Amino acid sequence: MEQPWHQSIVAAEALQSEAYREVRRRIFRQLAESVIYEGIVSVETYACGENTAFIMKGTDSKGQAVSYRCVGQTRLSFGRILLLPDTFLIREAGKEEAEAYSLRLFVEEILQVQGAASDKLSTFAEELEQTLLKDTLAQYVCRKEAPLLSSQHGEALEASVMDGHRYHPCYKSRIGFTFADQMHYGPEFGEDITPLWFAIRKEGVPLTLHPELSWDCLLEEELGTAVLYDFQLKLSSLDCEPSEYTYVPVHPWQWGSIMSRLSGELQTKHIVMLGVAEDRYRAQQSIRTLSNRTSPMKASIKLSMNLVNTSSSRQLLPHLTVTAPVISYWLQNVVASDRYLREEARAVVLREVAAAAYEGFGGTAGDPLYGAIGCIWRESLTRYLRPGEASAPFFALFATEQDGSGIPLIEPWLRKYGIEPWLIRLIDRCAIPVLHLAAVHGIATESHAQNMILIHEDGLPARVALKDFHEDVLYYPSFLPQPELCPDWKEVHKRYSDPAVRANFEAERIEPLRYLTLGALFFVNLAELAMLLADRYGYQEQRFWELTAERIHRHGERSPQWKARLEELNLFTPTTCVERLTYKRLTSSQVGRMHEVVNPLAPYKAGWTEREENHAISG
Repeated sequence: MEQPWHQSIVAAEALQSEAYREVRRRIFRQLAESVIYEGIVSVETYACGENTAFIMKGTDSKGQAVSYRCVGQTRLSFGRILLLPDTFLIREAGKEEAEAYSLRLFVEEILQVQGAASDKLSTFAEELEQTLLKDTLAQYVCRKEAPLLSSQHGEALEASVMDGHRYHPCYKSRIGFTFADQMHYGPEFGEDITPLWFAIRKEGVPLTLHPELSWDCLLEEELGTAVLYDFQLKLSSLDCEPSEYTYVPVHPWQWGSIMSRLSGELQTKHIVMLGVAEDRYRAQQSIRTLSNRTSPMKASIKLSMNLVNTSSSRQLLPHLTVTAPVISYWLQNVVASDRYLREEARAVVLREVAAAAYEGFGGTAGDPLYGAIGCIWRESLTRYLRPGEASAPFFALFATEQDGSGIPLIEPWLRKYGIEPWLIRLIDRCAIPVLHLAAVHGIATESHAQNMILIHEDGLPARVALKDFHEDVLYYPSFLPQPELCPDWKEVHKRYSDPAVRANFEAERIEPLRYLTLGALFFVNLAELAMLLADRYGYQEQRFWELTAERIHRHGERSPQWKARLEELNLFTPTTCVERLTYKRLTSSQVGRMHEVVNPLAPYKAGWTEREENHAISG
């Protein structure tokens, strides 16, 4: 697909294909599920057999009444609304009714609700339409030659799972990408990506390192002696002193996005383009993180991009970026100090070993390039895997084969080990260590599907790897058993002298840790798995959450201290708060961005009663 005209033809074919209709229906389902669940629209309901019909009412451009009708269920897992998988929305206007076809029309007719801003509605509609375009292209092109998910693991599996976020309706918006960019840089297409390397004068780009590493050693390991020498030679040829510069890779798409604003820095040699290195990379699900395809043992690189995906900016803000190695070092020491995490759970913290982000040379955040260049170097999981181990990102556990069979990736594992024995292992080896870190050490990680990796032995859960900490760690200072290990944020970046900025990491109460743990680990990860097991295999959601509660209580009974800490974290509260991801796209207000939902763990607060564990897999 080298020629632009060829890509245009493929894009047109995709938009006329069955994939377009399937993707449009999926987006409508997730859109309807979220606006109903988040209470954004008023809904009329009536029984439809064992299911529920939902009717959302609005007005068309002429002020006439219009409604959208769909059929689904209110699930046990956090009260989630889930439409039937083969259903679609029906739009009714007057005496006419037909399948809903326009996402923008739905936004205009149904989402004109109190608090919604007109500019936000337009932007949201654009994100929905771009998701439709980007996912249609991926499904149409990649399904034809997609290898079976069950034949892959690690980084290859992460790139091959094309589902995206299963709740957010803008799960693949990638605002900033054209359709051609999508085919060049989207992870589903598996294209090689070659970053461009720049030298930036040190005063313009703060750099932090893991205390056990040196910058020179990292560069030599990542670039190789020959490339590093060539880069130094180029700087010297331009009368620049190499020791006065920091080397930072830039995504090739990002270079095209920012080059017009770099002319002054290039003229003054504050920034020098060095060229490319020898290694080729492949995009992970987050788009901006690239895994090394040439040398899998080398670090992955997370690069700043002027891109919006799932409604989040993909730039690397300097004050957040430079925390990455510091937080990694902290978590590494916490895990090393805890015998359970270190020896039994054998949890892996994928260290972010270096971070650099462009602040500019004016010293203010007003620089138009502020945060537009940046990189976080993260260890490869490959170096941690033992013989016989393989890995799968947590979101792959909900994925199904793309060959038309619809078989879940985990089905062979469930058949081999049994649903409940496999599930016990998954909870014990992956969920409990995350809970332990939050309850016993007072540190909650945003362990949603993209930030957790299952390490398994022929499908049998063995342990968990956690990653991506620079923005997604929250701790409760008075809950820290080892406060001396906690970073001194004021030394990390000058902006952390402001308590409001430190609040990104510090919680004043225990409740935010509970919300983050229940919202990321349970609402995103385990709830999706609970609903998949119920719908595909008849494994009841009630039993899923009962079993999960049993394993939590069982862990607490091992130590009075652990039990007391788990009780204080209070995971069995009747309700919890989760983000209203769609509501956030419709309003500029900071109020109401969380909503209270039922907690499926609540009925099992009483404690763990000794039960037969004949179904558990020992070891």
